[in-house]
Amino acid sequence: MAIVLIAAGLLGLVYNQFSYTKDTQEAKIGPLELTVKDTQTIDIPIWAGVAAMVAGCGLLVFASKNN
Repeated sequence: MAIVLIAAGLLGLVYNQFSYTKDTQEAKIGPLELTVKDTQTIDIPIWAGVAAMVAGCGLLVFASKNN
């Protein structure tokens, strides 16, 4: 879990954002359907990437002290 948090934090710091495409149904008139592909972009704050990396490092250190 610690390595996953560190990797996720690092990816968040490197890429800063990610986007995904969502299909939305705009209208349906009889047999006709109008759908729109909407692209959403989500920004990842720097503090979230740093927090994930710190939490991962903390878990790694805590797990090594218990063994």
